[in-house]
Amino acid sequence: MSAPDNLIEVGVLTRPHGIRGEIHINYYAESLDLLLCGKVYLQAGNREPRRVEVESVRLHGGMPLVRFAEAPDRTSVEVLRGQTLLVEETSLPEPNEDEVYLHEMLGLDVLLDTDGSRLGTLDHVLFHGEQEIWSIVTPEGREVLLPAVPEFVTSIDLDAGSIRIVPPEGLLELYLGQDTPHTNS
Repeated sequence: MSAPDNLIEVGVLTRPHGIRGEIHINYYAESLDLLLCGKVYLQAGNREPRRVEVESVRLHGGMPLVRFAEAPDRTSVEVLRGQTLLVEETSLPEPNEDEVYLHEMLGLDVLLDTDGSRLGTLDHVLFHGEQEIWSIVTPEGREVLLPAVPEFVTSIDLDAGSIRIVPPEGLLELYLGQDTPHTNS
């Protein structure tokens, strides 16, 4: 049985905890309830995602720990390290009016709020602890990493397909140099 096409990444398994098969998750969602919905998948690299059964979920030191029926001990859960945790998009709750899901923003044009010029496209999102970092790829293929905080992100318009930003002083020069032009396309 193949995995559904509507899977959304909600985390990455990081390191085992204890001897009973629990593993830490670098978790992107707000609610742990998504893990208890019964439709959870793991994906190793580019392999086909496979459905797994979550036996338990709990917080430990502010970080979620999950235990899968398929990995009852530390040895069996160790091989899951680095795998992507996915849920079906239909499991996600409706966002509030002023919220969007990360997967909806991927591929949007990123515009500089000061003059409307196009910096690039939101390619992917990184998480370092509690900090969300956006990877923006310029038309020239260069990567700009932007902390996704309200003072730098001025608007997200899914209908227009764009995100407007005000990068911190010196950020673009750091990644692109002084003489790198931005496109208006």
